Amino acid sequence: RRYDSGRDGYIDLMELKLMMEKLGAPQTHLGLKNMIKEVDEDFDGKLSFREFLLIFHKAAAGELEEDSGLLTLAKLSEIDVSIEGVKGAKNFFEAKVQALSSASKFEAEIKAEQDERKREEEERKHRRAAFRELKSAFTQ
Repeated sequence: RRYDSGRDGYIDLMELKLMMEKLGAPQTHLGLKNMIKEVDEDFDGKLSFREFLLIFHKAAAGELEEDSGLLTLAKLSEIDVSIEGVKGAKNFFEAKVQALSSASKFEAEIKAEQDERKREEEERKHRRAAFRELKSAFTQ
């Protein structure tokens, strides 16, 4: 959210550029494009929250190239308990959990809206079928 200046729920190329600069790891234009491409599952050219989290999953699994900007980003977002202390680590992970749970709530809301649309569409189909049946009784 901090770097999503467009407030659209995605990190686009320019927002990623700004984020990397603020984190002290500026990237070239081509490097930024490659960073997005590496985790862009839906090929929309920007990072959703899920795709952003995928960076850290891939980093933990050792699936990122050593010279990857994404690996740099993942390392910049790690926390060293020996430096930060237990309370600093606790705050860091509580913030991560909060972000994940808010994403889960958002996904649940989207799912509920989709289910509601499906239910409304089914009701419409039933009303149309009932109307056609009633209409056919009058036209015979």
